[in-house]
Amino acid sequence: MVIVAEGLSIEGVHPAVSLKAGPGTLTVVAGPAGSGRTSLLLTLAGRMKPATGTLSVAGHARPRAIRKVAALALVDGVTDLDRALTVKEHLRERRRKPYRDVLKRAGLAAPDTTPVGELDREQQVRLGVALALLDEPGVILADNVDAGLPDDRVRELWDLLRGLGGGSGTAVVASCVRPPAHYDHLVEL
Repeated sequence: MVIVAEGLSIEGVHPAVSLKAGPGTLTVVAGPAGSGRTSLLLTLAGRMKPATGTLSVAGHARPRAIRKVAALALVDGVTDLDRALTVKEHLRERRRKPYRDVLKRAGLAAPDTTPVGELDREQQVRLGVALALLDEPGVILADNVDAGLPDDRVRELWDLLRGLGGGSGTAVVASCVRPPAHYDHLVEL
């Protein structure tokens, strides 16, 4: 298992969550705004300390070690994109290696010279995924996948997230208000 959480709770978020996610799986965290979805994702990424329970991500229990194997895609207020920078500048800022393959895997068709401020919400999520892929993580976490998008574009994002783990064995955890039709695990808050 890539993620093993037992009785995990975050201060102010109830009830406690237990989940197991293996390589190549899609785990969906669904619930209304304010239900603790973002806090749970940040905890699974080693960015927040749980109030109770245990957490292991890729065999690591310490937050610092978890952060090395878990990458946040787009989490509003945490991994905000600089609207003045271009797609290319965001990618180069993170890594000097070629990045075209991560753009392709994330399905971002916008030219890399496009300012982030001109990207729509779906394209921003895809850029967030591309940035997460640069780290070659064991786990990718994406927040608010269905925020402000029509159903057909939300389905395309879920298809992308489901496909990320395919060949690489990356576990994906993504949050939403309404869960998609297909997933490996569902956590309802």
